[in-house]
Amino acid sequence: MLLPLTAGCAAGGAPADKVPAGQQVSYNDGKTLDQALTGLVPGKPVSCLPLNPSPPSSGYGSTILYRYSAKRIYRNDLGPGCEGIGRGDILVTSNPIGRSCRGDIIRTVDRTSGITTGGCAFNDFTPYEAPR
Repeated sequence: MLLPLTAGCAAGGAPADKVPAGQQVSYNDGKTLDQALTGLVPGKPVSCLPLNPSPPSSGYGSTILYRYSAKRIYRNDLGPGCEGIGRGDILVTSNPIGRSCRGDIIRTVDRTSGITTGGCAFNDFTPYEAPR
């Protein structure tokens, strides 16, 4: 399954791996990770997420946010090897059961050439929700 992900790039032209995680900037909306999570409270991590239909996602360095609603976002800090999303690479997964889980393998693909640029695995998905 090709996930429609527009990944983050670093602010000010600094290499993505040199910018603190919270300051990584999303390629598609120009917000930092900290800004995207402002006002939301982290909850207990879960090992799987339903991805059918695929929720909108944004990349911030090697962190992905899946937006299920304005009040619920899931965060996944990817394992090593997927740093390419910091330059706009696309994540490609295979999830025939309609969900992504901790340990599922991902590969990154250059958005222009279609060449595989890396690979990694999902970690736990941490929900962030608006306080009640």
